[in-house]
Amino acid sequence: MTVQHDSSVYERIQASQQFGELRRRYRSWAFPMTVAFLAWYLLYVVLSGFARDFMGMKLIGNINVALIFGLLQFASTFLITWAYSRHASSKLDPLAEDLRRKAELEGAVK
Repeated sequence: MTVQHDSSVYERIQASQQFGELRRRYRSWAFPMTVAFLAWYLLYVVLSGFARDFMGMKLIGNINVALIFGLLQFASTFLITWAYSRHASSKLDPLAEDLRRKAELEGAVK
């Protein structure tokens, strides 16, 4: 069975203070984290292009600074994913679930 919603339900929810809070919580985490990650990635690219001696410096055997920085790019990606998952679970999902319930209760037409 398909449930259809009146579009005004979504417009009311979008205009609600609770939806605004959900967007604020998402943006206050996602935008700074995106900027930080892009800056970190850009640092890696710039150093690879312009600080070749530094990036080529051997640390242990044939492992150099560039390899460590490259591996740290992967590690930071996984760390950010984990951190976002925790943030979403505690700060976003409860609010989003409440909004979903309200949408279903307010505008469900069977």
